Amino acid sequence: MSNRLEVIALAGLPEIEEGMSVGGLVAAAVEDGLRDDDVVVVSHKVVSKAEGRLRDLGTVTPGERASALAAELGKDARLVELILAEARSVIRAERGVLIVETHGGWICANAGVDASNMPGDDAVALLPEDADASAARIRGEIAAGCGSSPAVVVADSFSRAWRVGQVDVAIGCAGLAPFDDWRGRRDATGRELTATVVAVADEVAGAADLAREKDAGAPAVIVRGLGRHVTRERGPGAAALRRAETDDLFR
Repeated sequence: MSNRLEVIALAGLPEIEEGMSVGGLVAAAVEDGLRDDDVVVVSHKVVSKAEGRLRDLGTVTPGERASALAAELGKDARLVELILAEARSVIRAERGVLIVETHGGWICANAGVDASNMPGDDAVALLPEDADASAARIRGEIAAGCGSSPAVVVADSFSRAWRVGQVDVAIGCAGLAPFDDWRGRRDATGRELTATVVAVADEVAGAADLAREKDAGAPAVIVRGLGRHVTRERGPGAAALRRAETDDLFR
């Protein structure tokens, strides 16, 4: 088992536009080739761009509910309208913060609707509709481009309820065991573990984010040394990391 990780930010990708093959571009940009036991982490923003998940706020007409929430929270009513359209339910709306559950089941600020690194004042990106399917498609594109089938993680920055700051987490993955369940195994002193489930996909996303600056224009990162978690099969995806509402003590 390898105890060493190598995290490499991938430079040189072009500006992604709708219809482009993200996986094909990644495969072409890696000079020394990709390995079957690599993990490729891609920013959700480039995935959303390739999938046409961009919106222009200038084309959005806010409804009555969005206008009321926007006035209460001090937000752009057009943005709130998009957030509500992406939301299955509103979890919190107070102190300028709008936390929702997306149609995909993620609980996050603003339904992941994001204007960072977008051209123009009114352009925003939505989350991919199914980021696990996006990861699987990108994995197939990489395989077609270079013959290797590394795991793929689609990452986004999420806030945390009890800690300051944001971390990148996996909202999609393919070919990677999303968690490592240690329940029933023993720790170094022989004690049986009863609650330890390591969120592998989230930790990979966080490690990848440390290798790039937010303004560096490097939306893909290669993580090496985690072959023990890479699988030939697509796997359950990042959806397996979502906590069921019946197990959620805070809703």
